[in-house]
Order: sequence, then C-alpha cells, then structure tokens
Amino acid sequence: MLSPPPKATPFSFFSNSKASKASTSTTPAVVVTRRVVTVPRPVTQKPSPAASVAVSIHPPAISAKTNNSESDEPSLKRKRTDKDSAPKHSGQQRKKKSRPNFADAPARERASDSSSSSSASSSRASSRLRSSPPSSVEPFSRQSRSRSASVLCSSDDLIPRDCYTPEDGSPGGAFRSNEMVVLELIEKGISVYTAYFRNPKDKTDKSFEPHPTDYPVGELEYPNTGASERYILLAPKDADHYNPIMCLEHSLYTIVEHFLTPTQRALFGTLPSTLVSLDESSPLSSDPQRPDYLRLIRRAIHMRDGPLFLSTLAEINTLLRNLKYPPLPSDPFAPLIPNALKEAVRNWASSGLPTKVAKRIVDETYQRTVGPRTSELGNYPPFSNYVYGELLPDFISDLIHLSRLRPGMLLLDLGCGVGNVVLQAALQSGCDAFGIEFMPSPADIARGQRAQMMTRAKMWGVSMGNVELVEGNMLESERVSELMSKADVVLVNNKAFDEKRMLPYFLSCCVNSGNRVSSHIVNEAIRPKFLDLKEGALVISLAHFVSPNARLTERNIDDISAIFDVSEHKYRKGYVSWHGDPGSYYVHRVDREGYAEIRARFESSRASMGRSTRSRR
Repeated sequence: MLSPPPKATPFSFFSNSKASKASTSTTPAVVVTRRVVTVPRPVTQKPSPAASVAVSIHPPAISAKTNNSESDEPSLKRKRTDKDSAPKHSGQQRKKKSRPNFADAPARERASDSSSSSSASSSRASSRLRSSPPSSVEPFSRQSRSRSASVLCSSDDLIPRDCYTPEDGSPGGAFRSNEMVVLELIEKGISVYTAYFRNPKDKTDKSFEPHPTDYPVGELEYPNTGASERYILLAPKDADHYNPIMCLEHSLYTIVEHFLTPTQRALFGTLPSTLVSLDESSPLSSDPQRPDYLRLIRRAIHMRDGPLFLSTLAEINTLLRNLKYPPLPSDPFAPLIPNALKEAVRNWASSGLPTKVAKRIVDETYQRTVGPRTSELGNYPPFSNYVYGELLPDFISDLIHLSRLRPGMLLLDLGCGVGNVVLQAALQSGCDAFGIEFMPSPADIARGQRAQMMTRAKMWGVSMGNVELVEGNMLESERVSELMSKADVVLVNNKAFDEKRMLPYFLSCCVNSGNRVSSHIVNEAIRPKFLDLKEGALVISLAHFVSPNARLTERNIDDISAIFDVSEHKYRKGYVSWHGDPGSYYVHRVDREGYAEIRARFESSRASMGRSTRSRR
C-alpha cells in the first residue's frame, strides 16, 4: 500500500484527484495518473476509416468493445464497482505504454487503437463505430450447410464402361517392342544386360549369352487378333533397371487371370498365390496328367533353366493361339467362332476395365517409352524452376475413382509432364483427357507415350478415351481457356518441392525473385482460370488454393476461391516420385450454390447489424 506522496514531490498536484475517493483501492498512483492524463485527448483522434479497418481485422475484439461502450458511461463519470478492474486495465495500459511509438506506421496505429481497453478509449471507439458502416459480421463455415451425400467415392468402386474395341491388334511399324527397347538401352550404354538363363544339360551352350544379333528371344501372344511381342531374355546388371523377363512373366499372368474363363484357365495351370489360384470347381483343376505350365514357367525362372523356359512358353503360346484363332467350322454357312480372349472384354461392361489390366498396359508403355529417356527428365539443376515430378499409377487410380471419372467426362491436367495421368485416366475410365506441359522434353515424351499406349491398348483388345496433349504455357493457352468451362476434373500438380522448386510451366508468366517462383504466386496466377469451371467440377491439387474448413469472413467473401468446397485427403507411401512418404492432397469442388447461400446469410447478418447500429444512434 502506497502512502500519499508528500507535497514536495513532483506529483503533489494529484493529491485532490478522484483516486482519493477509492480509499480501499490498491491501485498504484501511476495508474491513476494514466487515467487522468487520457481525458483531454478527444481533440486529436484518428479519423473513422482507421477504426473501420480495425474492425475488419479484429472482429471479435471490436464487437466486445462496442457492447461495452454502449452500456457504460464516459470514464470520468462512471462509478467503479469492481475493485480488480483498475489493476486489470492499468496492466494492459502499462503494456501498451511501454511499446515504441510508431506514429508513421498506420497499420501499427490501427492495431494499437483496436487493442486499447481503457474506459475512455472504449467510449471514443464506440463514438467512431457509430459513425462508420457496420462490420464485424460473424464468419460463416461451409460445414454448417447440410449435405445429403459426398460427391466423392472410394477407390474400390467400379467404373462401368464398354471396354471392347473392334479394331485389329496388329502393332504396326511405329511399335516399340521389348526387343527394340532393350537393344536401344544396350547400344546407348544406359543399361548393361547379362545372361540370365543357361542350359543345365550343356554347359557349352552359348545361346543364352548376350550377342549383338544372335541374342535369346521369347515371344508372347497378346489377347487381340494379330498381336504378339518379342522379348529379349536377358537380365539387367543393375537390379533397378528394366527387366524384360519379369515384364513377360507379369503380362502372361495378367492375361491368364483376366481374359480366360475358369475352364480355360485350368489349361494353363496355377497362378501365383499373390494373384488368383485355380478355381477348385473346374473339372480340370485336379487332373494329375495335365501339365501346370505356369508353375513350370516359375520353376524355369527360379532354376534359370533356359530350355525349360522356352519350351514351356511355346506350349503356352500354342494354347493362346488356339483360343485366339479357333478352327473353322465344318459348315461353311455357320458363323465363325470369335477370338475367345477378345470376346472376354465384352463381359467387362458392367464392371469396367480391371485395374490390374489397366496398370499392366500403363507399365508396359512407360517402360518402353519413358524408361529409356529418364535421364532427360533429370537434367534440371536442383532448386531451379525446372523440376519434374510424377504421380505414380496407384495414386492416379485412386484419383480416378475418387473423382468418379466416366466416359463422356473431361479431365484437364495442367502441367501433365510425360502424360501419365491423362493416359491412365483415359484408359482406366474411358474419359476424354487433355494435358498441357511447358517443358519440351516431358512434352515430347508424352506424345510418344500417347502413341504407344493407343497401340498397346489395341493389342490387349481394349478401348480408351480420346487424349489430347499440347506443349505450351497453360496460362496463355487458348485451348485451355476453351476447355476449362467443359472440364469435369482439373488436376494441378502445384506442389513446391522443398518449398523452393516449382513446376516450370508458370515460369514465363510469374514474377521471378532470385530465379525462383513462390508457391503463392503460382496459386494466384492460376486461380482466375477456375472462374470458368462449371458447377460441381473438381480441382485436385497437392497444395490447396483455399484452406479446408475455411470460414467466409468480411475479408474473403469476394475472393475467387470462395466458390470452392475443399476437402483434404491422404495419399500413401510410394504414391509420388519425389519422395516415399505419405502426404496430403486437396479436392476443391465448385459449389456456387453453397456459396450463394452463405453469402445471402452473410449479407443478411450485415444488414441486421446495420439496422441495429442505426437504431441505437
């Protein structure tokens, strides 16, 4: 407890102040000084615009002050009833007083004005608010709206479509076979291939050794008429490089699993346990006299028995040819028996293209088209604007199911790279797809992938949607502007690698800073394109354009991204090429109807606040 200061002190003129009335107060004299000094300040107040800006920046604080100022008297006439209120206010004011004076910083002045909690400043703030437009409307969230069901579905849902193609499966002259690709890898020194098989009965047999022209080769029949491919039976010295023997084995298993009936499958033997076992109900499944060709293939690979592998593969091809080219009927007027493997595709109409078949076609195409040119995709300096990254097939498959892509729908991939997403989506769902890529090398590879995938899809006897690929800047492309209003799904790989490396197609149209482009500039540059999207369209990105569960406030009610209803999803390990960890991606659904509803509520609340404010004047 401080005793009254002696009259000789510099503060003796406060001896008769109102502080003497509160005899039991523990308020220090310096606090009383503060309250009295603030009284004569009304002449030099900030103009009302500053107060209105402070309202929009700190809505809850201003609302609280408004309520207090309306119910309280001016600070010099108000009787204090709470003994603890003085220390509370004085503590806040001491904190404010200790801050430097930023007289030439308007933003800091507004923040300081809005944070003042003294009685006198509250009264003056109330006066300014009464002369300003009403503000501080309570934010609204999209989650407050009721929804009957989500527009998204799980990756387990089927995509019904007619996958059958009436076209012949002959590859044509531009076809890049396994044989051609492996020879190219060897000649360019990209990969070193060594002998894998040997002849266990003849150690002098060199037919399975590498040779410039006389190398070991095996052939595999594909489902469609006229379709087959030659495989070089060598193994890469580097286990991470393309393995043609493994590729042949996986393609064979996929054909047997998905293109044959249980009875037909029994002719070939038992699939690996990781795929599908032989149907036990088949009458041929327990025939001990029938050879298990698929098991013999696995044994030959495991034992590295070249002659056994070639002889077994020949038997398998014979069975496949008998199904593809059945004998002519004895009656010349009887209809021809169709290709049984190709006809199997007709039965997929209700369930769509099997995911394993789609991924096998994608993998074959990628290995023969992109694989030999991967060095071109890595010739960009680290932390530069030219960085390449891919979404991998499992991730793409999840996105296809999640967005409900179907035949007749349109997918846009802005920054499509080598075309993986658009090609797999067109194959797996039958949708039409458009991709644009800024970098020349990926764009050229994408065009090659498109040609090869169309050929391989025919070899497998399946159809795919139309795919259009363009090299250029998507922000300046007239084709992008034309298709944006028709798009059902838009994919934007706008992830900033290490927060510094950005996708390159924004380089020519974004502001550079130190030869780098910020993710904020990237998102801001692309957002105006989304205004042309139709209701219900989806924008899928790796970095969100608006935060999930964002609340619409005075500041963002007119923002472009306010039309989006955003949800966050997780992708698994190994889903992207630039790291092996799980991560997040975002689905933005155009919801103008929901936005209009929230805006109407927002305007109604703002109008109610305006009427309430005018009635209290």
